[in-house]
Amino acid sequence: MTGFDTILTVDWSAAKRKPRRQSKDAVWLGVARGGTAEQQIYCRSRQEAEAWISKFLDVEQAAGRRVLAAFDFPFGYPRGFARRVTGSDDPFALWHWLEERIEDAEDGSNNRFDVASAMNRLFAGAGPFWGKPDQKNWPDIPYRKAGISYEEVAERRSADLAAKASSSCFQLFFNPTVGSQTLMGVPVLQRLRLRHKAAVWPFEKVETAQTVLAEIWPGLIEPAVKAAMAVAGPEEIRDRVQMRLLSQALGRLPAEELAAMLAAAPKAAQEEAWILGTGYEDRLNALAPDEPGRLTPPPLSNDCFALPAGVDWTPVDDALQLLKDRLGPVTGVETVPLADALGRVLAEDAVAQRANPPLPNTAVDGYGFAGGRAEGPHVLPLVQGRAAAGVPFDGAVPGGSAIRVLTGAALPDGVDTVILEEDVNTDGARIAFNGPLKRGANTRKAGEDVSADEVILAAGRVVSPADLALAAATGLAELTVRLPLRVGVLSTGDELVEAGEPAGKGQIFDANRPMLLALIWQLGFMPVDLGKAADDREALRAHLDGAAARTDVILTSGGASAGDEDHMSALLREAGAMQEWRIALKPGRPLALGMWQGTPVFGLPGNPVAALVCTLIFARPAMGLMAGAGWQAPQGFEVPAAFEKRKKPGRREYLRARVREGCAEVFKSEGSGRISGLSWAEGLVELGDGPGHIKPGDPVRFIPYGSFAL
Repeated sequence: MTGFDTILTVDWSAAKRKPRRQSKDAVWLGVARGGTAEQQIYCRSRQEAEAWISKFLDVEQAAGRRVLAAFDFPFGYPRGFARRVTGSDDPFALWHWLEERIEDAEDGSNNRFDVASAMNRLFAGAGPFWGKPDQKNWPDIPYRKAGISYEEVAERRSADLAAKASSSCFQLFFNPTVGSQTLMGVPVLQRLRLRHKAAVWPFEKVETAQTVLAEIWPGLIEPAVKAAMAVAGPEEIRDRVQMRLLSQALGRLPAEELAAMLAAAPKAAQEEAWILGTGYEDRLNALAPDEPGRLTPPPLSNDCFALPAGVDWTPVDDALQLLKDRLGPVTGVETVPLADALGRVLAEDAVAQRANPPLPNTAVDGYGFAGGRAEGPHVLPLVQGRAAAGVPFDGAVPGGSAIRVLTGAALPDGVDTVILEEDVNTDGARIAFNGPLKRGANTRKAGEDVSADEVILAAGRVVSPADLALAAATGLAELTVRLPLRVGVLSTGDELVEAGEPAGKGQIFDANRPMLLALIWQLGFMPVDLGKAADDREALRAHLDGAAARTDVILTSGGASAGDEDHMSALLREAGAMQEWRIALKPGRPLALGMWQGTPVFGLPGNPVAALVCTLIFARPAMGLMAGAGWQAPQGFEVPAAFEKRKKPGRREYLRARVREGCAEVFKSEGSGRISGLSWAEGLVELGDGPGHIKPGDPVRFIPYGSFAL
């Protein structure tokens, strides 16, 4: 069997969604190549972890690398359990059964106790699952283990006994909650297995599989973890250390030794699964520690910006998808009157308090009566009175009679049809008109626009004037909205001076900050002017400290590369929270991403043209997501080109452009220092990643600035 190119270790969690700041008891992932741990990834939720793992496996498979992905929860249950639940000894039948039933929300709420209750009811007497948050709920699950016999199925698997693991896959609450980890993890394994055609050890042959899923237990390397924690100190997160050392230990095993471990699973493992490395604890502990004197980068304080291992140049679409997958709403919630809701993002669905219209009413001025009329002349007597909007008729209209009605009036009892007054002659006591006239003509049904209790505005919608009309018409006086996203804008560099100030030799006016602040305002977010910071690390640190307390996201320009005076990137690296995405993009390319005290930082290029393009293409949709409005892709349309251009492959290009006489013109120079081109342009022409030779008349994609909500 060939060795593995990449090791992925997964420390799963059944806990609620964790905070942005790294913490224990979350989902932690470890990646190692060539026996060296490359990164440890912190995931706030199981959904975030599953998306990251799936994307990671896509990249590894596309690159032709062989992956061993080891998860720290049981892949199977004691012998006989699967048959009791599914009627089959096939462990994948149980995986499928659980994947169909387990529900797991982004905030961590789930139905695992309900599913465990259903499985317990399949057993005579008390079922095998036990442990719950309180003694009242889920009566089919015992609060404590006492009274469960474990005669029909064993409490622990053969693998647990061999590895001396004290936990049971039936314990759902009270640490260690391995049972809950299993219920919440197996459905994920089932999806990953099918999506990536992975082989699962020891249920399947894995000798030739490109991707292998296996069960592991970090307790096998407990001595190595204890030693590392003693050196790291109390601030280190144990889960992160475990994943680093475990991925290294597995990655350092020679192929023949790892093959021997995989071949060591006994017959019982075909149904119960097995813990990889059982019996090889000493060897794994010897291989796990960091190499003496090895210089390792600090762990990221938040890995939402970390690229999958092996990714270097990032295509634009991949970078956008990564941002979309890893970011989410960060703003608080409040309830405001309708008058204050314009432009705000709905935090929850708005539900109609009453129908619109609330009652059947007339759509025209005319005369109302019951039933339609056939072709030919008709004469109906009039009842005294009328129905008007807000002044309903008090009484009922007898059959064969008519009543005067005005537009918007509630239909009186006995009226379901209205004829236009222009089609009627009257002497004050009768009306005469010609048919035919259909029953229900010129009327509106109650609730034909909106029904009571219907969702009228979905969460994430930016409230418009028309939305306020709909909310008011259906009885709503206030809406629950998100607090405005506070976006700080900071310029860095000794060379910058404010417009209007004297500019010395070598100094330039700060063009980025006024542009970005205005852009943030036009996008509907709350701009926060953070001023400009000199090329002094401590001064910049103070700026960032203050900004993190005042904003939800920070945009910086300048100082994000790797030069001596690029203090922004240096500070983010010191904080262990710096990623530099080299995006296949022109203009722009490097986009520095990081976290400062839990606040996302977008390090934009210092060049105004590149700063604007990167903000529109990357920061704008990301900020929409963080504001709670969802991911908003700009809408473009094809127009004929009024220019000629040859384009090399490998980078997506955005040209400053405008449309004249139905054709897209581009600015005379592509130089990113030509700020006048931003003002000249009315949008961008997007040229794809591949090579091209655009000639006049060829279709090109034009994205107007208005499509970015400008």
